[in-house]
Amino acid sequence: MDNHQRIGSKSNAQVGKDFEDVAFEIFSQQGLKIRKECKLLIGIGDVKKEHSFDLGSESNKILVECKSHRWTSGNNVPSAKMTVWNEAMYYFALAPKGYRKVFFVLRDYSQKRQETLAEYYIRTNTHLIPDDVEIWEYNENKNSATRLKV
Repeated sequence: MDNHQRIGSKSNAQVGKDFEDVAFEIFSQQGLKIRKECKLLIGIGDVKKEHSFDLGSESNKILVECKSHRWTSGNNVPSAKMTVWNEAMYYFALAPKGYRKVFFVLRDYSQKRQETLAEYYIRTNTHLIPDDVEIWEYNENKNSATRLKV
């Protein structure tokens, strides 16, 4: 087994797809009409390239990126995964204006650090989070999501 694979999962890719399904259900229950793999042209200036957001809708002007990352087994910061979060913020920054942008993450609380991974990210990377990005945290024990940042 790969040392970086989530315990109890077939693959990390499957973990990600399953988490996207959770996000899809949460937002569908709120009455949002979204679909999986929302492709949009994004880029700087006149040069654009297609990017596939995890969920979204062009007609309803919403984009959702999903990340189900956790603290490391030693409760350390998963640095490489934080880089992926920063990349998501960059894609949101390049997305067309007027879209609702939602970053949907798994709630993972560190007793050692006394904060969730999302709270840590917001605290340490506020300067990289576009003003129009909402950060939602999904509590798998309660099957509910809470908006942490608007």
